[in-house]
Amino acid sequence: MKAGFLLLFLGYLALLVAVGVVFSRRMKGIEDFFLASRRLSAPLLYFTVCASWIGASSVLVTTDHAFRSGLRALWLVGLPAVLTTLIFGLFLAGPIHRLPGLTLADLAEVRYGRVFRHLAALLIVWYMVLLAASQLVAVGSFLELFVGRSYLFCLAAGTAVVLLYITLGGFFMVAFTDRLHFFLLLCGLVALFFWALGASSPAAVLETASRPGREGMLNMFSGWRESALVVLSFVPAWLVSPIIWQRIQAARSPRTARRGLLASSATFLLVYALIVATGLLFLPLYGEAEPAHPLLAEAVGSRLPGVLAGLLFVAVSAAILSTLDTAVNAGAFLLTRDVLRGFFRNAPGRREVVVGRVATILLGSLAFLVATRFQSILKTLGLASEIMTEGLFLPGLAMLFMKRKLPLAGLFSLALGGGFSLAGFAAASGIFSLRLPPWPHSVPWGLGLGLIGFLFGAAVETVKRRRETAGSGSARVY
Repeated sequence: MKAGFLLLFLGYLALLVAVGVVFSRRMKGIEDFFLASRRLSAPLLYFTVCASWIGASSVLVTTDHAFRSGLRALWLVGLPAVLTTLIFGLFLAGPIHRLPGLTLADLAEVRYGRVFRHLAALLIVWYMVLLAASQLVAVGSFLELFVGRSYLFCLAAGTAVVLLYITLGGFFMVAFTDRLHFFLLLCGLVALFFWALGASSPAAVLETASRPGREGMLNMFSGWRESALVVLSFVPAWLVSPIIWQRIQAARSPRTARRGLLASSATFLLVYALIVATGLLFLPLYGEAEPAHPLLAEAVGSRLPGVLAGLLFVAVSAAILSTLDTAVNAGAFLLTRDVLRGFFRNAPGRREVVVGRVATILLGSLAFLVATRFQSILKTLGLASEIMTEGLFLPGLAMLFMKRKLPLAGLFSLALGGGFSLAGFAAASGIFSLRLPPWPHSVPWGLGLGLIGFLFGAAVETVKRRRETAGSGSARVY
């Protein structure tokens, strides 16, 4: 059976590489490579948002969480995704699409100055590295069970193939394959749900969930404090994540972006409900036993019939790859615009595409190195979101609506909130021995520090302006 899974995976990857070769001929400049020439339609934006969001954390982690904790698993990724896309669709799509720059860092320079731009760019690139690493952890741990190779080998193989096809085709390739990924994932999830419904039943779920030790499994507000912290970590991070900003800017118009985002929000509600329901239906099948591996991996490897196992294997692989290629492409976009492009100022057209490809390989390689150190999908994803929430959410959201420059506000907020998040990463990875609250309990502390920094910097800027105004007034009187 392992040989069959390996052939399926290799065949799927060969298809992606072939499509990447076709799209490589369209790459004539940086907007082609990273923004699909700003020609994304509402349906294509819808598919690429759905596929990029429903990745390893949704398919593997949410199902496991539903199996162990019940309905509260909806708060893990599903409801934060619904809330984030609603806020984008209703309030932020227009302002973001009308931005004069191409990246978050472009706008950051206008509002906070060049120093903030470079610091913010480095922080966002690191966030994208961690986000890509969380998906690589999923690639390595999922494939390890099926292809008969070590975690490190599967990690390296997944990295190499993803880098190959998105280096060839850029964002055109990401957007095109996202349709295929999402279709495969949806088919796999629906087929798995009906198989689980036939093998189990709602009545059996109710009986199992009512046993001692499983109290509150059918109450989605059980353990609400922990759930609230997860939402507080994910929603602000995703609101300033370059992934959705990139898609909004690649859309044909603000209206196109709005339609795609609102449709995505409704889809997330249905898909995550399906994932959680599937996790619950597995309760009677395992009873008191705890799966040794991720629930879906166990199901594919030992419980599902051959055709369904093959379909679900490809579907989960597609979900992981769709989030991975998105994270690498969006991170490489920022790395190209704000770091590497400075070394290639006179490199227009196709030479600019070469810079983008170098950035793609560099970011993917960094994510690979991080994934060799962390082997928890949720922990890596949480550390990534913490960086954006604590370091960039407050100054990032404020700069969309600010009328004047506040360099010190941005710098102090970034220094305090972002510094705290980096210290948390150092503690979690064992680089330094620091007694800091673990994720997600660290999020309120980091957000609070970021807010203090922003308010203090804004107050200093206000005092400076008043003194300058008073000084210029005195000079005129004299």
